[in-house]
Amino acid sequence: MSQITRFIYENMPSDKAAGWVVFILVFLLCALVFKLGFAKNDLPLIKNIIIYIFLFVGCIVLTFLALFLPMIEGLIVAALILIIYKTRLWREKREERSAS
Repeated sequence: MSQITRFIYENMPSDKAAGWVVFILVFLLCALVFKLGFAKNDLPLIKNIIIYIFLFVGCIVLTFLALFLPMIEGLIVAALILIIYKTRLWREKREERSAS
């Protein structure tokens, strides 16, 4: 078991509650990584709902993988890299606008 998953399972009152916490954590991190790296801003609402439903279903599989692989840690690293990329891109665009 990976470190974060082990920590959650050791500190939660029941295994069922720990499983839900791991699932919610995986889903939230996947949604964050999707939004930062892959989401289009101009999609209609129904398409966004469908995408997040499929993301929710896919996170069920990722939750099972999180029991044996460092899925949560990998998603945290991916989110941090995308946050750094987006802030640098935003800063460059802001400097470009102020220069012209």
